[in-house]
Amino acid sequence: MRCVRGATLAISATIVLLAHCTRDAACSNRYEYINLPKAHLPMYFRRFPALEKQCAADENCPYRAVIASQSYQNRKKGCWGYEDGCTERDRYSNHSCPGSHHGYVKSKQTQLDTFFSQADFGFVRDQIRETRIMCEPQFPHDSSLECSKYLRFCRGRNLMLNFTDLASRPEPLRYKMDVLGPGQIGGHCRLHGERLRDELQHISPLQSWGPELRFFQRLERPPIEDERCDVVIEKPAFIMKIDAAINMYHHFCDFLNLYASLHVNLSHVAGFGTDTQVLVWESYTYHSPFADTFKVFTKNPIADLKTYAGKVVCFRNVVMPLLPRMIFGLYYNTPIIYGCENSGLFHAFSEHVLHRLKVRMTTRADDRLRITFLSRQTRYRRILNEDDLIERIASNPSYAVQRVSYGHDVPFVEQLRITRNSDIFIGMHGAGLTHLLFLPKWATLFELYHCEDPNCYRDLARLRGVHYLTWERDHLVHPEGEGKHPERDERHAKFTNYAFDVDEFERLVAKAADQVRTHQEYEKFLTRGKAQRQGRKDEL
Repeated sequence: MRCVRGATLAISATIVLLAHCTRDAACSNRYEYINLPKAHLPMYFRRFPALEKQCAADENCPYRAVIASQSYQNRKKGCWGYEDGCTERDRYSNHSCPGSHHGYVKSKQTQLDTFFSQADFGFVRDQIRETRIMCEPQFPHDSSLECSKYLRFCRGRNLMLNFTDLASRPEPLRYKMDVLGPGQIGGHCRLHGERLRDELQHISPLQSWGPELRFFQRLERPPIEDERCDVVIEKPAFIMKIDAAINMYHHFCDFLNLYASLHVNLSHVAGFGTDTQVLVWESYTYHSPFADTFKVFTKNPIADLKTYAGKVVCFRNVVMPLLPRMIFGLYYNTPIIYGCENSGLFHAFSEHVLHRLKVRMTTRADDRLRITFLSRQTRYRRILNEDDLIERIASNPSYAVQRVSYGHDVPFVEQLRITRNSDIFIGMHGAGLTHLLFLPKWATLFELYHCEDPNCYRDLARLRGVHYLTWERDHLVHPEGEGKHPERDERHAKFTNYAFDVDEFERLVAKAADQVRTHQEYEKFLTRGKAQRQGRKDEL
């Protein structure tokens, strides 16, 4: 699935239990690396049962009451979906395939399995299964390197990267395949060279780690002990080749794949911790209107190639995460099978980000549907009669309508808060619709007009598991002009502005409203809201 354009590391599988402490604050803080949504805790503690046992016995553990709750105990067998012995019944979330499988696969079960492998935690499972050792340690503190198929995901220990040549390169580095050369990356381990070369089939800046690892060499001595390093990165590190950081759709391909990589790498209790180092694989200083999202993964400043230009850098533990434009990857090139929706991986990512950024559902004083209308302040794809459309639906007493413009003057976390508390989210085709990732389960995304790119946000909505709606009657949408691509002399529907029939718009909003009101999760939400106002609260 793509739009047409117009860890923590495997430090050890051993559980390191925490030492006894006496001060309440300090005892509570020693669990801060967990910091997961309550609904994710059964899967996490199933992964690390010794830690669960310790936490249940520790009166200072902030998760002790949750572990003891009946709702937690009812979900104690829960698993993400990639673990050995994880059954469909126990998965974090089960997707559905209400659409026909005929003409696509031989059976309904194959349809379900295909979606799970393409777009859910089955993708994580397959990366784990495909991971092979590329450079094998011979001693306990040796270097190591292991990678999944086509070098999509890699992790290593005690590796050396030589950035000395970068000090003399004046050109900006972004999407380059020659940042490293022969002998500038390696470790002291037994290199399986032929095995590594067999995976060099996806050589491209954002599709694999092949451009860098093709130069991997065995070093004669351990680089850190041999004092070859100008800098030693002690914290678990992520090296990231990122997509367009100013575009929400593309940048969240980076964040989704980083989150998936945490699961691929999850072998230590601190696997979701944030005391990590992120190195962006370019020389531009990282700036993005969505930069707050990195706080989900690290509490430390973001480094770039300028940070280490001219230096030999060694990493105790390093992950090279899944990349944003992998062939058949997540989610820019995801081939979503027809008829399926609601990826547990995408839902877990959404909940993880919202939890870490402390974005919550707000209390509602009434049962009006919350409608958010995303207004574009751009040259193209503006809505020419926007005031008329908003005035019409705002006159309906069943709706609470707000118009927003998600520009640089609105902090990203505040944007997420607005989105999270929307039942219907309306906007023209554009990267801002990526906010659908953070809508509640019952919400409807109304892409007012898809500008002849019908699959992009419809597919993303399918992945996230929210209802999708778009304009249905072409004769009732009125373009300002034919639209011309600014770089190519050809017609292009994304490069003009539009007016919409007000009556038809009102009809479609009512259709979206019916979808929300009859959604089982919305009914549960209203019931929970009443219960909470009466002082009853479920632990999960």
